Amino acid sequence: MNEEITFILDTAKESMDAAIIHLQKEFIKIRAGKANPSMLSSVMVDYYGSQTPLSQVANINTPDGRTLSVQPWEKAMLHEIEKAIMNANLGFNPMNNGDMVIINVPPLTEERRIQLAKQAKAAGEHAKVGVRNARQEANKEIRDLEDVSEDLQKNAEADIQALTDKYIKKIDAFLSVKEEEIMKV
Repeated sequence: MNEEITFILDTAKESMDAAIIHLQKEFIKIRAGKANPSMLSSVMVDYYGSQTPLSQVANINTPDGRTLSVQPWEKAMLHEIEKAIMNANLGFNPMNNGDMVIINVPPLTEERRIQLAKQAKAAGEHAKVGVRNARQEANKEIRDLEDVSEDLQKNAEADIQALTDKYIKKIDAFLSVKEEEIMKV
């Protein structure tokens, strides 16, 4: 096969891989009822006058599936951390036991589960659009190649379509796993 065509195929594959990686990052942000330290990733704490991410002033753990524990590296920061979690408007009610901040993650309602499933579906569709855009770009580049036979172009386009189908199936598989995880009570 022509070197240029191989390069175009590799570039398309990289773009499709990037769409999958982006989808996985989006899915991590969608909470499925289980406590996860990334739930607090947006919390900013007032650390001696400057806004600092919570992960840089405390250790965040999940002792069980419904609880988050935040242990500050300086005990003086307990009140600030508690206040920052309340101000982050995440729907959590932190409790301070004098040593650490404990957050009970409430179970998801059926309505919220359906919303999260729709959000996951939208992220999946966005990833599919990314894959299709990579296909379209690759096909355009192949058609623009000069001194390449028509048969080679058709074969390359078929290879790109096969690659696209493979990545769309991957996205569907990730999506069904995430929807199942979200809807599981």
